[in-house]
Amino acid sequence: MEKGGSTYIISNKVNTVLYVGVTSNLKARIFEHKNKVYPNSFSARYNVDRLVYFENFDSIEEAIHREKQLKAGSRKKKEELIDRMNKERRDLYDELED
Repeated sequence: MEKGGSTYIISNKVNTVLYVGVTSNLKARIFEHKNKVYPNSFSARYNVDRLVYFENFDSIEEAIHREKQLKAGSRKKKEELIDRMNKERRDLYDELED
């Protein structure tokens, strides 16, 4: 059985930095970002820990493919995508199901 995956975009408090990632466990991965589990990582160094966008997929391969598409796109396209889902740029972490 294939395990699903998620592609996500996180931002800092003032929405000046965007980070695109992929994971098989979105809630756990965002928890890691918020708690700076990897202190030398990009997200820890730039305080990027607010989940502003995500997409879920049936397979991790689909999520990886989508992550590559998002990373290849411009910042403007990422911002437009975020605005369609989360215009207020609120942190969606607490809305995730366990």
